[in-house]
Amino acid sequence: MPTPLRILPISLVAASAALAAVAGAQGKRAAPSYVVESQLILDWNRFAQQIIAADNGYVNPLPATRALATMHLAMHDAINAAVPRYATYAIRTRDTQADPTVAAAQAAHDVLVAIYPKQKPALETFLDQYLGDAGVAPNVAKGVELGKRAAADMMAARADDGSTAEEPYKEGRAAGEYRFVPGFNFVNMPHWRSVKPFALTSPSQFRVKAPPALGSAEYAHAFEEVKRKGARSGDTRTLDESHYAAFWYELSDIGWNRIARVVSREHPQDLWATARTFALLNAVLADSYIAGWDSKMHYNFWRPITAIRLAADDANAATVADATWEPFLTTPPVQDYPSTHSVLGAAGAVVLAHAFGRDDVTFTFASLSADPANPTRTFRSFSEAARENAESRVRAGIHFRFAIENGLALGGDIGRYAVKTLLLPTEEVTSISR
Repeated sequence: MPTPLRILPISLVAASAALAAVAGAQGKRAAPSYVVESQLILDWNRFAQQIIAADNGYVNPLPATRALATMHLAMHDAINAAVPRYATYAIRTRDTQADPTVAAAQAAHDVLVAIYPKQKPALETFLDQYLGDAGVAPNVAKGVELGKRAAADMMAARADDGSTAEEPYKEGRAAGEYRFVPGFNFVNMPHWRSVKPFALTSPSQFRVKAPPALGSAEYAHAFEEVKRKGARSGDTRTLDESHYAAFWYELSDIGWNRIARVVSREHPQDLWATARTFALLNAVLADSYIAGWDSKMHYNFWRPITAIRLAADDANAATVADATWEPFLTTPPVQDYPSTHSVLGAAGAVVLAHAFGRDDVTFTFASLSADPANPTRTFRSFSEAARENAESRVRAGIHFRFAIENGLALGGDIGRYAVKTLLLPTEEVTSISR
């Protein structure tokens, strides 16, 4: 089984070849097709995840989501500073003579170099393959300068956002309080609860309600469910439940960006809409971790593996301890409540339903953590995927049901707030010849 907070590195060659093919097809941009050129957004999205993997093995999703949100918002700003259709996020400069695609590529490059300076050679090569086909023209040069400005303004907006802070953490001792889980003697980045959000007004804006009391029937029911359905051994979990527990175990930001790429290829949008889709998606994924960490640290609730092994201490006659109980998959080193996996799934589903105009979009995609014999799954809607994504955490034995249900609620709040307040259409809609 995969270990938490890790994915397998992906070759950089495939993405480079894909972008080169797109750039080659575009020629010198004499008559640009902005639906075709929207592939630029998908390519940089995938390449950015590969850069993160090359830099640090993608060991931690929290800074990864910050990087992806920063990059995609800068790309969105660069495009709309050249030809305005949606409100920008950080940039205050406009240049309607600039090539918007060149500006977007340059912005993505500069943001990633700023965050991952060791990856500069790979990023330079990737950018050069694109700009080399753009030719030499005033609008190209202006696009480069505008992209640099978009990246600089975006990085300035995220300076001192709290992401580099540190915060000590001491594990709990009382029943219900978080204890370190097997294999980890720390909590992952407790300071993330105070990072400046991208869309929300504060990390605690939609803080979830308190978890059920340990002595309650609701707690006992959730305890028994995860004990039976999430155990490493036993026959109460169906084969399909085991399959989707493994399928959704990969990091949420990786999975939901892959979903967005798959759907974007099957239902192509123009350059502006694609840039906005990925900017909104990655903003809410980043905010979902920030807001999720706020609630996690606030309630400091123990994980099922601790609760089941120490059930004799919970003062609930309906729970029975099992000192040898093991979850189906490894428990990550952070509190149970709420499930941020569920938060990210719900927020991502809301944004994608908004971006594509409906929830009932059918798609099939693969997962790096899937059982090799069952590498893909098909869904009839974004919300269906978000629900199974959340359910997988109970089947994996790493979350109580109330953690996933309230995680889904929190993610829905984040997604709905973002699409109503962030990157809204402007009154300066420019007619673009296709």
